[in-house]
Amino acid sequence: MSLLLRRFSSLGLGKPPVSVRSFLLLHSKAISTSLVQTPPCKIIVAESCGGDLGKLVVMNFNELKCTELEKKVPLELVNDEDAKITIGASHGWIATLKEDGILRLQDDLNPVASDTYPKRIPLPPLVTLPHCQTNIITNVSMSSSSPENDEDCVVAVKFLGPQLSFCKPAAKSSKPGWTNIKIENPCFYSSRVMFSKKDNMFRIPGSGGHLIGSWDPYKPSKNPTFQRLRFTNMPKLTKAKQNLMDMCCRSEHLVESLPTGETFLVKWYKKTTKIAKSGIARMRTKALMVFKIDDEGNAVYTHDIGHLNMFLSMSEPFCVSATSFPGLYANYVAIIDFDESGYVILESCSIKSSSSRCWAPYHIPPQNIVES
Repeated sequence: MSLLLRRFSSLGLGKPPVSVRSFLLLHSKAISTSLVQTPPCKIIVAESCGGDLGKLVVMNFNELKCTELEKKVPLELVNDEDAKITIGASHGWIATLKEDGILRLQDDLNPVASDTYPKRIPLPPLVTLPHCQTNIITNVSMSSSSPENDEDCVVAVKFLGPQLSFCKPAAKSSKPGWTNIKIENPCFYSSRVMFSKKDNMFRIPGSGGHLIGSWDPYKPSKNPTFQRLRFTNMPKLTKAKQNLMDMCCRSEHLVESLPTGETFLVKWYKKTTKIAKSGIARMRTKALMVFKIDDEGNAVYTHDIGHLNMFLSMSEPFCVSATSFPGLYANYVAIIDFDESGYVILESCSIKSSSSRCWAPYHIPPQNIVES
């Protein structure tokens, strides 16, 4: 076994190589949902097997150990430090942007998807609005998991700055193209977009989380609807804790729980802990605050999300019921970024993480298993 996998083993993570089919059979028996699904997992690495391909290694959250699949994926999606071509993920699809400027949706890192016939969906060339940019992408969100054959599937791309763009990859009624929106309010410039299945809207939290903008996926307008939030039940922080949070870089994330119908606003606080020789700052999580949003616009601070397990990464965030996958922790937030991996126990506000350089910091939500 390679040095790379031994390194993960030293962290207490197992490494049994299995086929994709064995992977599915192994985990389908432990699932109590009506649909047979894979457990939520995160991408670890691609173990080189010659050429430009490597065997995909994932960590299943109900076991907390690495699994090397027989599934082969392009190394550039996982291991290539120089390329940095992946720019987001949603529903298990990875979005890539190469030098040709074409944004593609790929299912290579989905543990269920075929490596013999991988799906790569090129989207139309990006259109840059005046006084905007389309080189730096904040994140990608999709309204469904079937961009290749669902005519109603809408892809939303949030760029750093005022531009928000929408596309229907499988639309047959008209030639696919981008609908581009210029957001006027600068509080949304660095925010991330998510799709709310409950509201059937794309939603973006403004900086600070006091304002949420919503766009109709089928008739996006430059005049979105807004929801103002009122923060309640705020915790009492020590002066030292408040000073630490004031020094952090904060990001806001909207997370929808399909099992419970709840919507959460998460404030993620990270602080620079090291400057690498390359000049790149390494950051670590110092605090995480979760607020439950009700229909009246109250954002109620909570340290108890019940039986849910929340997943924050560079993918679109999601929640899973811990009771659906025996072995999952409840009231727990898994976190991963380009320079950190770990988890937060909400009840005790405990943060356990380590510096871990990752070029594919994506959590993959449960995937339906199609039996042959």
